[in-house]
Amino acid sequence: MQNEPSGAIYKRVVLKLSGEALREPGARDNISPQIVRGLADCIKRVRDLGVETSVVIGGGNIWRGLSAANRGMDRTTADYMGMLATVINGLALKSVLDEMGVDTRVQTAIAMENVAEPFILGRARRHLELGRVVIFVAGTGNPYFSTDTTAALRASEIRAGAILKATKVDGIYDSDPKKNPDAKRYDRLSYTEALTKRLQVMDSTAFSLCMDNKIPIIVFDMSQPSNFTDVVLGKPIGTMVSE
Repeated sequence: MQNEPSGAIYKRVVLKLSGEALREPGARDNISPQIVRGLADCIKRVRDLGVETSVVIGGGNIWRGLSAANRGMDRTTADYMGMLATVINGLALKSVLDEMGVDTRVQTAIAMENVAEPFILGRARRHLELGRVVIFVAGTGNPYFSTDTTAALRASEIRAGAILKATKVDGIYDSDPKKNPDAKRYDRLSYTEALTKRLQVMDSTAFSLCMDNKIPIIVFDMSQPSNFTDVVLGKPIGTMVSE
């Protein structure tokens, strides 16, 4: 059984990673072993604090279903291809975590028994209670839903204390800080503010699910290796969206 979290303010969290987080900027390779190792190390440190850690991972480094649909591909087919891309990323992350001695399970919303476990809620909760990292892949198993929505859904199902959304910026801004040097960063937002201001950090379905189930979302910069640990320790990192 897991020990009580040492100094952490959350007992159970969902880390939301984009597929692009696994890719070296400007590189030709879709997955950077070095970056995956760095992410795995961050996850291990949080798990070692006693925090029950799960991950929802995107597939945008390999395939973007919506982009393909906008170029004329059938949306349902394109989305299923994107779900398969998340499986590839999840297996890459699991491989490195296993090498580090972190007991890890990949659970998929699309049945592929030779590759990963099916998503079974009770089994997922039990893995977390036993200190295993659980990586949720293949989205919700349905087209037209983003991996942000998957993170909100899985967090609701496993009763996570928070969704920690890893990005390449240090929080939520009122405009793109890369384009606008005067962009304002928010320390805290309500769900309603995030929705009405149309802040494109998570989609509206994900925000609504979190609002209905009172799950805070913390948006932070994952490029700083200590940030994931600092967030679960309650340090003022990034932007919190809550009631």
